[in-house]
Amino acid sequence: MPDLLFELFSEEIPARMQMRAAEDLKKLVTDRLVDAGLVYEGATAYVTPRRLALAVVGIPVRQPDLKEEKKGPRVGAPEGAIQGFLKAAGLKSIGEAKVQPDKKGDFYVAVIEKKGRPAIEVIGEIVPEVVKGFPWPKSMRWGEQSATAGALGWVRPLHSIVATFGPETEEPDIVAFSLDGIAAGDETRGHRFLAPAPFRVKRFDDYVAKLAKAKVVLDPERRKEQILGDAKNLAFAQGFELVEDRALLDEVAGLVEWPVVLMGAFDRAFLAIPPEVVRTTIRNNQKCFVLRDPQTGQLVDRFILVANIEAPDGGKAIVAGNERVIRARLSDAKFFYETDLKTRLEDRLPKFEHIVFHEKLGTQAQRIARIERLAVELAPDLRADVDKVRRAARLSKADLLTDVVGEFPELQGLMGKYYAEAQGEDEAVAHASEDHYKPKGPDDLVPADPVSVAVALADKLDTLVGFWAIDEKPTGSKDPYALRRAALGVIRIVLQNALKLPLRPLFDRLLVDWTKRLPVNAGEIAPGIGKTVITPAEADLLSFFADRLKVQLREQGARHDLVDAVFALEGQDDLLLIFRRVEALGKFLDTDDGRNLLAGYKRATNIVRIEEKRDGTTVAGAPDPALYGQAEERELAKAIDIAKAEASNAVAKEDFAAAMSAMAKLRPHVDAFFEKVTVNTDDKAVRANRLKLLNEIRAATLAVADFSRIER
Repeated sequence: MPDLLFELFSEEIPARMQMRAAEDLKKLVTDRLVDAGLVYEGATAYVTPRRLALAVVGIPVRQPDLKEEKKGPRVGAPEGAIQGFLKAAGLKSIGEAKVQPDKKGDFYVAVIEKKGRPAIEVIGEIVPEVVKGFPWPKSMRWGEQSATAGALGWVRPLHSIVATFGPETEEPDIVAFSLDGIAAGDETRGHRFLAPAPFRVKRFDDYVAKLAKAKVVLDPERRKEQILGDAKNLAFAQGFELVEDRALLDEVAGLVEWPVVLMGAFDRAFLAIPPEVVRTTIRNNQKCFVLRDPQTGQLVDRFILVANIEAPDGGKAIVAGNERVIRARLSDAKFFYETDLKTRLEDRLPKFEHIVFHEKLGTQAQRIARIERLAVELAPDLRADVDKVRRAARLSKADLLTDVVGEFPELQGLMGKYYAEAQGEDEAVAHASEDHYKPKGPDDLVPADPVSVAVALADKLDTLVGFWAIDEKPTGSKDPYALRRAALGVIRIVLQNALKLPLRPLFDRLLVDWTKRLPVNAGEIAPGIGKTVITPAEADLLSFFADRLKVQLREQGARHDLVDAVFALEGQDDLLLIFRRVEALGKFLDTDDGRNLLAGYKRATNIVRIEEKRDGTTVAGAPDPALYGQAEERELAKAIDIAKAEASNAVAKEDFAAAMSAMAKLRPHVDAFFEKVTVNTDDKAVRANRLKLLNEIRAATLAVADFSRIER
């Protein structure tokens, strides 16, 4: 079967756009092929700085023939209806239609046969449409054509198009189409400097081989492997170790078509500044990798750069140029760092009074004050030193006003730690400056020191409650203030540090402050301290935490319905206890006793629900022991009372495994009841009493979870 080779050759495509563009090209073309009836065997997209390519193998030579039946009017219908049908179906006379009987009579039916077209013609229509509508984040127009309406837009000026189609055993044909005067052909170019001459290609294998001869590595994964392997080998040969950086590797592989790895050096004096500053400076400004001593793990005065050319001098001029730039940038960084050290962190705080955090939430100074108050409030429960927590919270954001963080925002927190250590702060206070931002993602570490934990929780909770108070919550995929990440951070900190932190009282106290500050929505956010009625803002925020907890537990292998089953119980706002209860419930339901009790519960509730619907009443109240006519009824009632008491006592002691064990004792009595007792007896009083007894099973299980929320 024929294969398609398609290449769009242009000026340099920004590295950050390349991988998405390759995915989009593959999806857009292959989806259109399938829609056209051209089901292919496989497709792979490739990208380099100057080209976007797609290879699709196993495409049929032509589309399949299609036969479609189009139903028309009833036999004997008015002439106007028949003529309209003939025109729509493309028939010359009604004699070309067949008559098909139906329940409502005989109807005309047109059988429309559509012959498949050659695949190369279809591709010649699909590809230009894909290119014209390609979803670049940003595109441009160029040359004389740019002044005309509907001119082609591309990420960078497009120079040529390769589009060949044919089987391996034959000379491929060129797919005939053109875009803004650029006709598709079989000619491309190699490396801009090492092999700029044009050359012809036939099919994919020929294309890859000729590109390699023209100093172009087409596959970005191969370029990454080559860069990483050569960089490691060059570092090892000098007695160093490469500091790997996956994101930088991805970017550098998108900057070169023919990677050449070289090593440069810088003045050892720059190693006196924090290693993260050195690495970030070299990475951000020159896209270079840093090296370390494998024995000590400390950075060394060397770096790895990746050139896009085999220079006649072996790369000496390239290395020297990079060294000059890096020397200048490191000099700037050293100046920023040393200047920052001259001002104590607390002396920077007054400036925050003039920096707005959010127009509805006040200044950064006000936010820091709120974080400090909340952190101090949390400190005793976390067994953290209150004075250290107060100091850590006060200084936690101070590094945002330093020159280094102004230049490299990604170093916020980390630089606060360095500056705090340099001015003699306690170790716990210094580390809290960095750790209170954690966890920044699912793979990030969670703070463990009590001082850091207190500040981290205060920071995240203040943000969450504040934005809930002003009703700026995440919607759909939009979460501009990273509130989902903040909630997940609170959950991970609580669970991994085994902290008991009831959320509702905390939300109450925080929302009290906001009701005093905000002129609107006070009725919706006004807390009810000591009240049983939960406010809309609290309920919504607790629900938000429940959803985030589901995400977290699902990643750990737990079932979302078990989280629902526990959250459905009244007063569930302690994340640690919820987690432990869900964990115990999951283990219980994995046992035979758990599965059978759940089945018995569902059977009992289904019977009650059906009978309630039939009778138009609600089953409520305790059963009457005097109406028990069989031993199985009495045994089940007794077992329910025992299970309720034991499970409630176990839950009060936070022994959820014991609570589940208490529930397990119900199983044989539930089984025996269904085996021996007929619920729908003729005696209405006995029937009603047995329904009440079944309803008691539900009441008993509520001691551990709402079993109605469990899916299986």
